[in-house]
Amino acid sequence: MSARRGQRGVALLLVLWACTLLAIMLGGYAMTARTEGLQARFQFAQAQAHYAAEAGLSRAVYSLQDPRLAERWQADGRPYTFRFDGATVQVSAVDEGGKVDLNSASPIVLQGLFRAAGLRPDQAQKMAGAVVDWREFSAGQKVGAQVYAANGYQPRHSPFLSIEELQQVAGMTPALYRTIAGAITIWSGRESPDPNTAQPLALGAIPGMTPERVAQVLAARKNTRPGVAALFAGNGVTHSIRSEATMADGTRAVLHATVRLQGVRPGAQPYAVLHWREGDRE
Repeated sequence: MSARRGQRGVALLLVLWACTLLAIMLGGYAMTARTEGLQARFQFAQAQAHYAAEAGLSRAVYSLQDPRLAERWQADGRPYTFRFDGATVQVSAVDEGGKVDLNSASPIVLQGLFRAAGLRPDQAQKMAGAVVDWREFSAGQKVGAQVYAANGYQPRHSPFLSIEELQQVAGMTPALYRTIAGAITIWSGRESPDPNTAQPLALGAIPGMTPERVAQVLAARKNTRPGVAALFAGNGVTHSIRSEATMADGTRAVLHATVRLQGVRPGAQPYAVLHWREGDRE
């Protein structure tokens, strides 16, 4: 009789252990399902935000060349905000012609850029010389020779292929590069930035442009209505566009694209992408 009771006790214990294991397994499955559900919702929201940001890019491409001058967007960095498919989209565009072209800018303009970025006149002159030495071949130029020898490479003596390449030039520090990155380009072909669309640092690089004059230009630009501005200053053909889309739950996506406008013509590609980057990382 006691042996039978002992067997029943063992059986009950086994049943309890089995129930406990099943409960643990079910809890694990439920947690996995919940995690996968959250991941799926996040991915869906992220995809929505991404395509909303792409919609902002497309909107900018059209609006920068809108045939209605009063509706045309200005490529001077001012933000434009609109709603799209449940997202708030903020877009800004900067005309590459309003930046300092690393391949075309004169040494005087390069010096002005580095002075505007905080370098002393002698430092700015040396840095400008290093940039010119990198992009051109000159038997007499030996700027930063010791720096290049220590790092195991030499200037290419040919045009910059990207603005990021500037980081390899002798004397260029990470802090200085971050300061001027938004004011430089390789796509304008201009010797000096266009003052109509140039940002503060690029404005300061223009010969004869004093800090007081920079402040006046920026103030006048800020106080000019977009439609009126379009009547006096046309946009160029190459622009850097930043599009940020934010969903109602806070999910956001950011796109940076440098595009060359090709006109709004039936059957034609409206723009060509020169550079593309997702997110706000440098």
